[in-house]
This record gives sequence, structure tokens and C-alpha cells, in this order.
Amino acid sequence: MKTALDPRHKKRQKLVEELFKLEFHKQPVSPTTSEIRNKLDLIDGQITKAAPDFPVDKINKVDLAILRLAIYELMIDTSEPQKVVIDEAIELAKEYGGDSSPAFINGALGKVLINGSPKV
Repeated sequence: MKTALDPRHKKRQKLVEELFKLEFHKQPVSPTTSEIRNKLDLIDGQITKAAPDFPVDKINKVDLAILRLAIYELMIDTSEPQKVVIDEAIELAKEYGGDSSPAFINGALGKVLINGSPKV
């Protein structure tokens, strides 16, 4: 993340907010959020493998939204380098999550990479 005003960072912020809101009620969403929602089984499967001690339904909803976006970018929309995706996810966790969120996000995404995320 170069600055908080970087258009790519702003786009990711919006996507995380939409994914977070979807946990509580249905609403119109952007095409990217809709695509992420359509791939939740695959994405949540990766979360389960990466963080087996944390059931998906028990993960903090903000952390879950950040993980879902990052895994989508790592596995499906692979237009950004992996390092950029992980750095952005950690920045979003610092911005929106709790004190332990950045470490949790970093650890989970590291395991996703180690496990070898399949391209879809």
C-alpha cells in the first residue's frame, strides 16, 4: 500500500465493507463482491485448511471479509502479485480489525500459500 488514498486500496476497502455487510443482510453488491460470494465454498475451504482451529462461522466477521477478499485475489483474480495481496490484507486488518487481526490474517494467508492454492 503506497498511501491510504491509493485507488486500489480504496477499492479493496469497499469490497471488504460489502463482504462484511453481506454477513448481516442481503444487499446489492459490486460484480467483484458477487463473484466472491459465488466462490465462497472454495474460499471458505481454503480458510478452513489454513486455520483449522478457527471454524469459519466463529472467525471475526471483519477478519473473515479480509481473508475472503485476499484468498479470492490469490486464487481467482491473480492479477496482483501475492506479496501485494498479503501486504494489503494486513493493512486492511490494521485498519478494520482488532489487535490480533494482522497476525491472524498474515498467518492464515501464509498457510494458504504453503498449501498451494489451486487456481480456479
